[in-house]
Amino acid sequence: MTPPSSAPAGRSGPPGVSVVVCVYTEDRWDDILAAVASVRDQSYPALETLLVVDHNPALLRRLAKAYGDDGAGGAGGGAQPVRVLANAGPRGLSAARNTGVAASCGEVVAFLDDDAVAERDWLLHFAEAYADPRVMAVGGRTQPVWASRRRPAWFPEEFDWVVGCTYRGLPPGRVRVRNVLGGNASFRRSALEAVGGFASGIGRDGRRLPLGGEETELCIRLTKALPDAVLLIDDRSVIHHRVPPGREQFRYFRTRAYAEGVSKALVAHSVGARAGLESERRYTTRVLPAGVARGLRDAVLRRPGGAGRAGAIVAGVAAAAGGYALGTLRARRGGGRFAVATPTAPPAAAAAGEGVAA
Repeated sequence: MTPPSSAPAGRSGPPGVSVVVCVYTEDRWDDILAAVASVRDQSYPALETLLVVDHNPALLRRLAKAYGDDGAGGAGGGAQPVRVLANAGPRGLSAARNTGVAASCGEVVAFLDDDAVAERDWLLHFAEAYADPRVMAVGGRTQPVWASRRRPAWFPEEFDWVVGCTYRGLPPGRVRVRNVLGGNASFRRSALEAVGGFASGIGRDGRRLPLGGEETELCIRLTKALPDAVLLIDDRSVIHHRVPPGREQFRYFRTRAYAEGVSKALVAHSVGARAGLESERRYTTRVLPAGVARGLRDAVLRRPGGAGRAGAIVAGVAAAAGGYALGTLRARRGGGRFAVATPTAPPAAAAAGEGVAA
């Protein structure tokens, strides 16, 4: 395939892709290096990798040193640039992503979680989809890598979104969707610019409650602003996402389901309940009942974990419903919408790891 370029949409040739990896803790140091290495090993090379550090000066300095001030050395070397930037906005994943978009140069911006590695053709399948000028976003398939080496017997595949992975119930192949999943996704730069980027006030921001939903809210705004836009998931664009031991526990499962309910309430308040819950209605009325039935069948057949999976689905739905109720109440009391603002590219000093505020 012809090498990618950073030419804007409308010009010939495959799109240039910038990859943004948002990071926040030194505890994931080895994971971060592995994520960057997987981007550098792509069959369809990225123009650049941008590591956006979310308000952690020590990690910012360590990464800047590891990859070299010129963005091309250290931690494995190689010609593909790796740029280390400080989050130029408020603490949180949304502002960190916006910082990466503002500093990137590709026609397409792809996002990879900091605790995931991409398969070699990850970007290739993304790029192929953008041959259609109507395509504004493409997501992929995220597979869990369990710390215990196997899925907990009680953990239902229908709830793999709890650990940031593709869940049972999504259609296979390359298909149109309402929204992509943020840890394994790409967008046209023009689409992100048209809607002002990710909204602040939603999604993860370092608080104890693991909120989400920022990519859902963005995608709904995108299709409202660009009615002809096509959003896809291509399950050939695969990444492998590490699931640490703490996230294999039922306590985390329940907390994350509750937080998702809160997040969905905030999204629905921002974009309207009809758009905000369209996909969730099918999920709760078709996918989850089928999962409960499978679990009960497995229990009758004395297969391991069947009753546990059925019970976990019921508990997850209950937790999410409780979170949605509380989130709706909070949204009504708070009023207003989320702020949407894409920060300018960080200054050179911050990009090099200097003069960063705590």
